[in-house]
Amino acid sequence: MELVTMKEMLHKALKEGYAVGHFDIHNLEWTQAALSAAKDENSPIILGVTEEAVRYFGGFSVAVAMVRALLYEMNITIPVALHLDHGSSFENCKAAIDAGFTSVMIDASHHPFEENVKMTQMVVEYAHEREVTVEAELGSIGGCEAGVSVVSKNSIYANLNECVELVKLTGIDALAPALGSAHGPYKGDPKLGIQEMIAISEATHIPLVLHGGSGLPVEQIKQSIASGTAKINVNADNHLAFTNTIRDIFNQDADIYYSDNYIALGREKVKETIKKKIHLFGSAGKA
Repeated sequence: MELVTMKEMLHKALKEGYAVGHFDIHNLEWTQAALSAAKDENSPIILGVTEEAVRYFGGFSVAVAMVRALLYEMNITIPVALHLDHGSSFENCKAAIDAGFTSVMIDASHHPFEENVKMTQMVVEYAHEREVTVEAELGSIGGCEAGVSVVSKNSIYANLNECVELVKLTGIDALAPALGSAHGPYKGDPKLGIQEMIAISEATHIPLVLHGGSGLPVEQIKQSIASGTAKINVNADNHLAFTNTIRDIFNQDADIYYSDNYIALGREKVKETIKKKIHLFGSAGKA
């Protein structure tokens, strides 16, 4: 099956009351784990690639070629979108689109609102001409993960009026309003702005995106989905699952050296983690 955009899968999720998981991929093994988990659960899935991961892979085209090859070799028939996560510039979004990404995020949230609008408009114009979907962000999501950091340690809530204007002026396909979530493991108890989320959803009428989906309480995940969130990003939980599994193996056997064995076990733990998220988000059986 060919890669698809996020548009149809997110609107279906919004209409039917579930969310599609966005899982960042950092290597071959995580990509295999994500596709295998989604295939087993008959769920749509979004594979996210950060700019840091692009550099690790060796280029946008490498990521695209790897994903396409796995779709073929694994006989994947579920909807799969390949999404640039936190694109920092028009140039990088364009490079991703030209390489074959079916969706991009332009993250100009750290710029003044007018500059955010201008940058997002440029990306939307280029992307939509090529039938590629676009996600944008407003506010400031706390934390630091995969090379993504914010100016403040604390999240700054997205402004409702700016959310409405950004959607109106740019025609984006999905909006990530910062409402209390954070990248990376949470330090303390997270508390999302659910009422603000409801207001933004009702005012913009487009799928909302929740970044920092790792470590959030189950009840807040469910409240977010009921409040207009159709895409939930997960990254830190997979890092923890993968790394902790391999660390335990080394602690048990200091002489182990054949990397295929322990990497495969780490991959399996990532798959298990993703399958649990798919069930939590309600997308199992929705492909």
